Amino acid sequence: MPELTGWGEFDFDRWSELARTDPEAFEVKRIKIIGATIAAAPQRNRQQLRQLQWKLDCIRDGSPNPLAACIRMQELLWESVLGDDGLVARLNQLPHKEKRPPVSAEILDFRRRGSSD
Repeated sequence: MPELTGWGEFDFDRWSELARTDPEAFEVKRIKIIGATIAAAPQRNRQQLRQLQWKLDCIRDGSPNPLAACIRMQELLWESVLGDDGLVARLNQLPHKEKRPPVSAEILDFRRRGSSD
């Protein structure tokens, strides 16, 4: 089986087959690619990504089965979008165009000299 190295080459069927036939190798490769992905992120985001991955790993470890883990992770995603401090709330805090002062600018005349248009 070729090396599973990155998202650009992600093949669900190959990952699924590896998980089914060799769960330990799957876990090693999973941890390796997650670590590489976090390491490739901008420095300012790495700590937050490590914390998120820790939270996801805790959900996986504490769930009775993969489906339960998936459902809990989906709930976490929706909390981050719709929760009190989620994406929607933060977007609603942005100033709306209607609240911004009108922009004024000098209009330049680009007509050719001698043109009557």
